[in-house]
Amino acid sequence: MTASSSILASGNVAVLTGAGSGFGRELALLCAARGMKLVLADIQPDALEATIALLPADTAVLAMPCDVSQATAVMAMAEQTYANFGACHLLFNNAGVGGGGFSWQTTEDDWTWMLGVNLMGVVHGIRAFVPRMLESGQPAHVVNTASAAGLVSVPGSSVYCVSKHGVVTLSECLHHELRGENAAINVSVLCPAFVPTGIVESARNRPASLGKVNPSQADFAARTRKAIASGRLTAADIAQAVADAVAANRFYILPHERIKQGVQMRLQDILEDRQPTNTVPKKP
Repeated sequence: MTASSSILASGNVAVLTGAGSGFGRELALLCAARGMKLVLADIQPDALEATIALLPADTAVLAMPCDVSQATAVMAMAEQTYANFGACHLLFNNAGVGGGGFSWQTTEDDWTWMLGVNLMGVVHGIRAFVPRMLESGQPAHVVNTASAAGLVSVPGSSVYCVSKHGVVTLSECLHHELRGENAAINVSVLCPAFVPTGIVESARNRPASLGKVNPSQADFAARTRKAIASGRLTAADIAQAVADAVAANRFYILPHERIKQGVQMRLQDILEDRQPTNTVPKKP
């Protein structure tokens, strides 16, 4: 399919999960500035209200508190989207949580929580919206938020990396499938590195029923905060990169160019049958 610059047009409908902060909030602001109708989802109702307060007063918006790890909740969001606006032109499967620690210390709760939100949240979004998009026949675009951690393997981040690698290959499969069906739907996968979004504090929304946490999580969180503080790009920069990619119909969105060196090294390790290279800088 050709470039999809018309997707972010006034009157079109954008559905964004994780809209209460970070990339979701900033892309919501960008879409609203272009006159789009918005469906905003987040697990925190107060965070959704804070995002809505930043929108232009005339923005048509449907706010839905939603736990994307629950298929029924995402299906309900799709039903409400089409009942209220009759379409979805941009789907931003963006909600995500973070955590880390040594692989052998991960808990079943760690796996259930992070895979549930980061990977299954995207799966649920695709299953709920893409059939409706296909039925409408209108041009549309799906953007799935993965991570640079979905392209390389980061020590201390096994659960997170697995969830984000899953989003990357899911997005690639979806792209191939839609092309095979000659669908009017394009796909992109967003793979940023460290950006201040609040994800390092995502444990605030972790269900109490999934409370068994990797004992080395605290050290991982401290290192992550330090890495985020050293970053140069903002959540608004990432939102603009997403908008630019949608307009140009680019599949891979890698706002941090330096990650490509790590990706290249990993692929060379595979092709040359050698031990994996740790592409993460060592501690000083």
